[in-house]
Amino acid sequence: MNLQELNDATTESAEQALTLCCGSSRWVKSVLAQRPFADKNSLLAISQKVWLQLDREDWLEAFTHHPKIGDVDSLRKKFAATKQWAEGEQGAVKEASEATLEALAQANAAYEKKFGYIFIVCATGKSAEQMLTLLQARMNNAEDDEILVAMQEQNKITGLRLEKLLS
Repeated sequence: MNLQELNDATTESAEQALTLCCGSSRWVKSVLAQRPFADKNSLLAISQKVWLQLDREDWLEAFTHHPKIGDVDSLRKKFAATKQWAEGEQGAVKEASEATLEALAQANAAYEKKFGYIFIVCATGKSAEQMLTLLQARMNNAEDDEILVAMQEQNKITGLRLEKLLS
């Protein structure tokens, strides 16, 4: 899909396309309401502005649209629509050792128990070991600090996915 196709798409089609980029329904509706987009940079700026105006519940909704880092079964089942993007984003996990994958699974479970949502990281370009190190470091964050870090990571992911959508 290119920018013109996104601008010209039906509301339903455009909603589906934007939901692939960010799972927050308020983000999708707010971004969609600002069509037509003059250019890609305008869309990216609108996306970021809208995202930063949302609240914790909207961020948490978006997080539910991601598989856990390294969770191949989630990628196959629940996230079939974004499977190709998520696999590319988490591509380095395929190269990880069994020990690293097990450590990621354990750290993911501990993170989710502590914060109440999955670990969100812009995984593009990061090895499984780097993501594990980030996850372990972020476990030390206070809850109010961590939600802001996760929100910023989601914003990066959304920007990358918008770029992919339009390419």
